Amino acid sequence: QVQLVESGGGLVQAGGSLRLSCTASGKSISINAMGWYRQAPGNQRELVALITSGSTNYADSVKGRFTISRDNAKNTVYLQMNSLKPEDTAVYYCYAQVRNTYGDVYNYWGQGTQVFVSS
Repeated sequence: QVQLVESGGGLVQAGGSLRLSCTASGKSISINAMGWYRQAPGNQRELVALITSGSTNYADSVKGRFTISRDNAKNTVYLQMNSLKPEDTAVYYCYAQVRNTYGDVYNYWGQGTQVFVSS
């Protein structure tokens, strides 16, 4: 079993910054990818940013403003969010794709952290 614990959400004014963190814990896990999704009221959950061992992917709406990074030793992923806009307001969910010792792949989600950007 893998647990994802998020932190760093909150309230910020437009143009401000926030940094989200998410740490994965579990026995004998190998993480293929970690990332962040978000869901605003009335909207579907959407990809924000994803990082693997060799690449990063961003939603077009956050390119140039958000940066995803990963500390493999700590099984932690970060999302630095700059130049925040009111439309970035959403619940942000941490995501991890994990491979166990048998080679099985599973997807895990954090509990979500609220980001609210005021205009």
